Amino acid sequence: MTVIPMSRTELSRLRVMIDLADGRTRIEDAAALMGLQCRQVYRLLDGFRAHGPDALISNRRGKPSNRAHGAAFRQTCLAIVRERYVDFGPTLAAEKLAEVHGLPIGVETLRQWMIEDGIWVRQRDRIKRVHQPRHRRDCLGELVQVDGCEHWWFEDRGPQCTLLVFVDDATSRLMHLSFVASESAFAYFQATRAYLEDHGKPIALYSDKHSVFRTNKPEAAEGGMTQFGRALHELNIDILCANAPQAKGRVERAHKTLQDRLVKELRLAGANDIDAGNALLPAFMVDYNRRFAKPARNDKDLHRPLAPQDDLDGSFAWRVERTVTNSLTVQYDRVMFILEPNEITRALPRKKVTVYDFPDGRIEVRHQGLALPYRTFDRITRIDQGAIVENKRLSEALEMCRAMQAELPPKVRSRKAPARTAQAEHMFQVHLSP
Repeated sequence: MTVIPMSRTELSRLRVMIDLADGRTRIEDAAALMGLQCRQVYRLLDGFRAHGPDALISNRRGKPSNRAHGAAFRQTCLAIVRERYVDFGPTLAAEKLAEVHGLPIGVETLRQWMIEDGIWVRQRDRIKRVHQPRHRRDCLGELVQVDGCEHWWFEDRGPQCTLLVFVDDATSRLMHLSFVASESAFAYFQATRAYLEDHGKPIALYSDKHSVFRTNKPEAAEGGMTQFGRALHELNIDILCANAPQAKGRVERAHKTLQDRLVKELRLAGANDIDAGNALLPAFMVDYNRRFAKPARNDKDLHRPLAPQDDLDGSFAWRVERTVTNSLTVQYDRVMFILEPNEITRALPRKKVTVYDFPDGRIEVRHQGLALPYRTFDRITRIDQGAIVENKRLSEALEMCRAMQAELPPKVRSRKAPARTAQAEHMFQVHLSP
């Protein structure tokens, strides 16, 4: 004999029916408790007296719904999904079945069919990606993890900015910190140069896939390397890119600690801008490393001293090639540079020169390593409408837009424009009023 379990509603009705059958409850009260009409209560009471609690269980229990789709409809939908939408989710597949094939079906119904047929795997049944821990490197300077963290470091006292963080993989030591407006190539130029001057050259840097470190266009200039990658290559420093944030967990975990401790230290010190924050970073790094740094398994320091042939100025500069026109002009960054005529520049028309854009704003035009004299003809400082701005540089671009809009003169009403009448002014105020 198969025992059919009762639902919660049916169990509550059973208690009421027992009281009703024993005479402890009136029909009207039982109807109010169960939310039924009196005639329905009489019907349940007759069945309860004749068949007991089984009379309260629905006769449709365990039977297919009268609104269920037929087997042919199910097979047709699943066949179309297997043929054309095998990698679609249930929601999108249901939309396509209704819009393209004229087969309206509920999303949850299609989801259950796809799960039963093995086409779709529920989120909780999917195999989660495992990120196994990676052992630390053995020596200081063998691998340095680098990343930028955009945050409200000064809370509401100052602008949102980015903190560039250099963390040694072997010891979790903070090797360098610097506040910058945004995570850009020039910011990394200056931060990396300061790192090299303080500690020397590490074996490799470990970063994410930000466009500063990695390009997706192999046919680009410098053999597919970015400007930052080209600078490290010239200094004989390798750069490695992580495939997931978990791979560079040292610097990612450092971000969480810094967002907690550094924000509070800046608040206590009353630092409200980038310059004040950078002034406090050296002392903070010393205290942080005293608390959280780990000893390396090998005491050897793999940082290499800077060699005499290492040109930090030339390496950490944005370099692009330009062709000299017949009129001895070169264009770069919406600026026209006019080369001063001399014995060298007169032979340069239709030849390549290299423009060096330094982080401090200096610009040099060089040919075969020789700086050429020039003067600036024109410069346009504006942001193009519809310009492509990277997500990590959006804050800096918006600040520039605000500054340029604030410099625009206020609009003055033309004298030729007709003056508002009293009635029009009244209607305008009424329109603006809430």
